[in-house]
Amino acid sequence: MSTTYGTFPGARPRRLRTTPAMRRMVAEYRLHPSDLILPAFVREGVSEPVPISAMPGVVQHSRDTLRKAAVEAVAAGVSGIMLFGVPEEAKKDALGTAGTDPDGILQVAIRDVKAEVGDELVIMSDLCLDEFTDHGHCGVLDAEGRVDNDATLERYAEMAQVQADAGVHVVGPSGMMDGQVGVIRDALDQTGHEDVSVLAYTAKYASAFYGPFREAVGSSLQGDRKTYQQDPANLRESMRELALDLEEGADMVMVKPALPYLDVLAKVAEAVDVPVAAYQISGEYAMVEAAAANGWIDRERAILETLTGIKRAGANMILTYWATEVARQLG
Repeated sequence: MSTTYGTFPGARPRRLRTTPAMRRMVAEYRLHPSDLILPAFVREGVSEPVPISAMPGVVQHSRDTLRKAAVEAVAAGVSGIMLFGVPEEAKKDALGTAGTDPDGILQVAIRDVKAEVGDELVIMSDLCLDEFTDHGHCGVLDAEGRVDNDATLERYAEMAQVQADAGVHVVGPSGMMDGQVGVIRDALDQTGHEDVSVLAYTAKYASAFYGPFREAVGSSLQGDRKTYQQDPANLRESMRELALDLEEGADMVMVKPALPYLDVLAKVAEAVDVPVAAYQISGEYAMVEAAAANGWIDRERAILETLTGIKRAGANMILTYWATEVARQLG
């Protein structure tokens, strides 16, 4: 038996890794069910959930199964649910009018969840036109086919009002239009919805990882969104967006996607005194599920590792399609 006395300092970090109990005791970051928000899709005109092929285990809900999912999320200790509406194809048009119809699928879903769980779950809504337009863009197009920023803001103001009227607690403007937070805040305040919060999609990148989401919302996208979503190469631009969103009245801010942009998330978290969210998006989910299905990684460990990394980078809230499943494990 050899000895190594005197060859290195007495500190041995491995002493704090010796047993599961020791590792739990000294863990610097811990996931909690209340950190998690469940994104959920509800599809108009279906009586049964519709599986999303690129996202195994995730579905487009019927109204009934959405209510059930909300109840399950509450029971697991999840804090919030972010709702996305999937209208019937025939109801899509150039202006996304189904998105501002008080009886449109998203507003109906908000009312359904509110009636089912009340204030036990923070009900959030995607405030964007892409699900409802026949061209699939997040805004109104001009005569040359470009997204018209200011015309889109008028539509967002209408969306904010009808979503708030339906009972939403938080609106999530995700279109990356300049000035969207301020316009939405004004619209809410002027219609008696001062208590509705705005979760700003502050740093939303033009990411390749959105692919499965296109199926999830039945996207009709033509072209791409690189003229309004952020370039993946840029970081300072995110900080500029952050300053503008806070100035315009954002109550919370978000970085999306999560894992490819942990550096952005960390920088945002260091700079603000408002809650910070990160969205673990469809492509991140699909990669883990696909690798696990092939036996290449340990699914449960990989899920928890990704979520812990997002929290360690500074997220107070994490939107993840595994929210209810993970909350049950943590609980």
